[in-house]
Amino acid sequence: MAAAASSLGRSGALEISRRLAAICGPPFSRLAGPADEVAGRPARFVAVPGGPHAAAEVLRLAARHDLAVVPRGAGTKIDWGATPVQVDILLDTGRLAGIGHESVDSLATDVGAGTPLRAVQATLERTGQRLAMDAPSPGATVGGVLAAGEAGPLRHRHGSPCDQLLGVRYLAADGELISVGGGAPGLDLARLLCGSQGALGVLVSASLRVQPAPASRLWVSRPVWTPLEVHDLVRTILAARLEPSAIELDLPGGTPRPRTPYPPGHPAATARERHPSMSGRAGAPSRAGSLVMLLEGGPADVTERAERLVGLLHGEATIAHSAPTWWRRYPFAPGDTALRLEVPIGDLHAAVYALRDAAGAPVPVRGSAGLGVVHAALPGALAPDRVASILAAVRGVLLARQGRCVVVSAPAAVRQAVDLWGELAGLAQLRAAKRRVDPEHRLAPGRLPGGL
Repeated sequence: MAAAASSLGRSGALEISRRLAAICGPPFSRLAGPADEVAGRPARFVAVPGGPHAAAEVLRLAARHDLAVVPRGAGTKIDWGATPVQVDILLDTGRLAGIGHESVDSLATDVGAGTPLRAVQATLERTGQRLAMDAPSPGATVGGVLAAGEAGPLRHRHGSPCDQLLGVRYLAADGELISVGGGAPGLDLARLLCGSQGALGVLVSASLRVQPAPASRLWVSRPVWTPLEVHDLVRTILAARLEPSAIELDLPGGTPRPRTPYPPGHPAATARERHPSMSGRAGAPSRAGSLVMLLEGGPADVTERAERLVGLLHGEATIAHSAPTWWRRYPFAPGDTALRLEVPIGDLHAAVYALRDAAGAPVPVRGSAGLGVVHAALPGALAPDRVASILAAVRGVLLARQGRCVVVSAPAAVRQAVDLWGELAGLAQLRAAKRRVDPEHRLAPGRLPGGL
């Protein structure tokens, strides 16, 4: 593929440009610029098709000339995952947009892949409804959220965005438009599109579950001092069956030591000092972060459950009518090495301790403590071999606990030097799906594990 694409020459490139302009319209096709990169790999052309059939034509053109195509939504996660082997055509889904929801009684809505998620939520809000999707990336499109497998706090109760799928329309590498849904066997394959970064198909539209928007929302916040304490608190919360919509943990990292909320000798201070997580630690512990639970439902019911939760978590818990500032935000910044840790909730503290010990200092961690899925940030300035050693240590701990650690995004030098994925049980299934929908490896080649 690379040889074929590089041999286009000037006349071949002009022909591709002319054909893309004919398919998409002159304003919607161009030579790629400096900003048109995918995980550091520059594109050659950008095409913005006006509908599914035009997108199919772009893929058929790519197939005829053996060109690689990578879909792009709003570009909020374009640097996530592995660097593709080649990006000849960046297929922008911005014009594959629209919201088909009409009836307040409808249990589903059809959404174009290029539609911003916040636009869908704003439209549904007018009829007192919502999608149970709260991806953290600002401006993300529905297609981008699904293609990246991105989920926010609501996944605790409602599952991932992929779990909201009732049907989907997508394009295979040869331009065939495939529609599946209603429990059709093809929906299993379509769900593999979630998290595939466009390497298994180009999402055109999705049919998604709609639910009534909750009348009331309250956030119950509890400061935490150690990762082991988080384990005990989460176990208490889940056993109480209070049906939280989210249980989110924020451990900012660093080594702050704010004053203890209780004077020496106070029963609560004494209890904390005797907690197993304090073993071997001198003096009053520093606050590590916060555990926050979201409760949703009718006003009276939510208030009653919130008060019960405060009672379970003792006097340090507080109730708020708005989310904390870090809610639905990642702990990493551009240029950091971003990690995703997945581990059984009973072992989440072990994963956090392993990461801290390997890094030599507390590491910012944030995510769904009630599911054992969190993100962490390593400084972008860390040398690649240092990052590799941290990953090896953490993965060694997680492997024994049926967990895993994935590099979500990283500086170019780190991305090239480390194994982004670690152990992956579903690689054979991914390989089979890739053979089925993209046997020539033209869709985002190299974006999936195993170089697929």
